[in-house]
Amino acid sequence: MKRIHCFFFAFLAHVFATVAIGQADTEFTRVEDVIYGRKHGVALTLDILRPEKSNGHGVIFIVSGGWYSAKRAIRPKAYSEFLDRGYTLFAVVHGSQPKFQIPEIEKDIHRAARFIRHNARKYGINPDKLGVTGGSAGGHLSLMLATRGAAGDAQDKDKVERESSAVQAVACFFPPTDFLNYGREGEDAVGVGTLKNYKAAFGPTIATVEGRQRLGRAISPVNFVSEKTPPVLIIHGNADNLVPIQQAEVFLKKCEENGVLSKLVTRDGKGHGWKGIDQDMLVLADWFDVHLRGKALDSK
Repeated sequence: MKRIHCFFFAFLAHVFATVAIGQADTEFTRVEDVIYGRKHGVALTLDILRPEKSNGHGVIFIVSGGWYSAKRAIRPKAYSEFLDRGYTLFAVVHGSQPKFQIPEIEKDIHRAARFIRHNARKYGINPDKLGVTGGSAGGHLSLMLATRGAAGDAQDKDKVERESSAVQAVACFFPPTDFLNYGREGEDAVGVGTLKNYKAAFGPTIATVEGRQRLGRAISPVNFVSEKTPPVLIIHGNADNLVPIQQAEVFLKKCEENGVLSKLVTRDGKGHGWKGIDQDMLVLADWFDVHLRGKALDSK
């Protein structure tokens, strides 16, 4: 597992290296280790970064790489563009592989969205205008939330579970979207092939072809796109060898088929993260400005 963990932190350091150099112009407060749920004796936490001048909208940032998540990967300076525009940022840490597998991790993300919505007024945000973002595995989980977010159970004893986990906009970097057609039709990457180094995230069911097929269908966001899917922006390098740009292309094709507003921004010659990606954080923030705040593209 050490190789996966090293990749995760190397990935985040690379992606946000240039972002972290700058300072957010906006003053903000940070509330750390807010418990949004518990499972198997483990507390699930998020950090809340709240700008002094809030615009009344929230963005969920899924802290994940290789489906591994850790508090030490939360870097407030990386979120400066969101904070400068007044977004309250929720940095969500989920249960990590190898202890937890992707289906269990997805439940954490839904729980976090419900918790945030339940406490929206406490945090000064509109509960009906939530965005979600992340990169790589965090992008995958963002799309799972966007495509599978749903109403809660109105009869649940836990009031948080009564809330919806739906989001109203998603903007993410290079997400896996179809594990059974990975790079080309019929290519299996459910813990094998290109993603063999991440097999712990997929769990024991991948021991058989049938198990991989079942799991691959269940965790591929491309299979859950519908007319209810919120606006989607994906930024992807066309030289990405870990997550082929084909993953973004097939997802956006499915969005088009279902009448979902979507956009692919291609970075020519770029791989899985690149120098200068901080400028693309502006693109993400622009997307949320338009689809959460209803602002024109040429305004801030």
